[in-house]
Amino acid sequence: MAASTSKSPYGTLPDGTAVDLYTLTNAHGLVCKVITYGAAITELHVPDRSGRMGDVVLGFDNLAQYVSDSPCFGAAVGRVANRIANGRFTLDGRTYTLAINNPPNTLHGGLRGFDKLVWKAEAADGPAGPAVALTLVSPDGNEGFPGTLTVRMTYTLTNKDELRLDYEATTDKATPVNLTNHSYFNLACSGDVLRQVLQMNASRYTPSDATLIPTGVIADVAGGPLDFTQAKPIGRDLLRVPGNTHGYDHNYVIDGGGRGLVLAARATDPASGRSMEVLTDQPGVQLYTSNGFDGSLVGKAGQAYPSHAAFCLETQHYPDSVNKPSFPTTILHPGETFRSTTIYRFSAK
Repeated sequence: MAASTSKSPYGTLPDGTAVDLYTLTNAHGLVCKVITYGAAITELHVPDRSGRMGDVVLGFDNLAQYVSDSPCFGAAVGRVANRIANGRFTLDGRTYTLAINNPPNTLHGGLRGFDKLVWKAEAADGPAGPAVALTLVSPDGNEGFPGTLTVRMTYTLTNKDELRLDYEATTDKATPVNLTNHSYFNLACSGDVLRQVLQMNASRYTPSDATLIPTGVIADVAGGPLDFTQAKPIGRDLLRVPGNTHGYDHNYVIDGGGRGLVLAARATDPASGRSMEVLTDQPGVQLYTSNGFDGSLVGKAGQAYPSHAAFCLETQHYPDSVNKPSFPTTILHPGETFRSTTIYRFSAK
């Protein structure tokens, strides 16, 4: 079949701003749907071992729920993904104060991060497959961050059955930048993910305090409940995870990460045969297992999302890097271009 990109209206915000839906269909019939609100991936249909298509990401059927209820379902997250300790950082001798939206810290860019803004979009199909390019200008001082930041994200559903995310950003003042996508994956398309199998190319992680701010130490995962260096069911050691997270909410240090595109993780659903590989050039990846879900959040087609209904693999720089000089830097300077690529590669057997 011919690959294609189509555009349609998705809804209107209370202030009258129109939100559009882009539907990408590759040559094998895989489908990815993206809305301009939050640059969010709302649907991602990939085949199981029998060729039956299934939607492997959580989300909603309507714009109103994305605005009022969404825990960043499928969204682009920034200007700084993950946490900044105590909502403050110092850069070039000046201290910046941010909103405390995850007490006592700042989470995912503040009160109105990139996941809550409407992006401009246009079809950007190329030889690799159908694509949509989304752009956003975050003004100087937005959410307390310095510099006007211009971001471009290109989502390509390649004809190799990959969802490829290409990030670019430029600034007119030095500013921290840590961009990611917050898709919630369930390769079985329903239920929980505890029997789905995960392997991570990460022999170390960044231990955190009780508020999920890294201590600055890089520690080995070997032999403990955080160890996914050998493939295992996500739920096998989940109850042994230390702390009060009630599951996984940890930044892993990718082996060989940060120096080019490498395999970060591979997830498989034994029942359907679906597999997903995650490749990235970022140094870290946050594993999150939807620990706060309890069935009260109702998503697409009336589906109530239970505890551990999905896993997230958020490719990123480490949390609170702006306050940790020993971590890879997240500071972008004028004249530089931040570039990053993450690929979600699908197969079934």
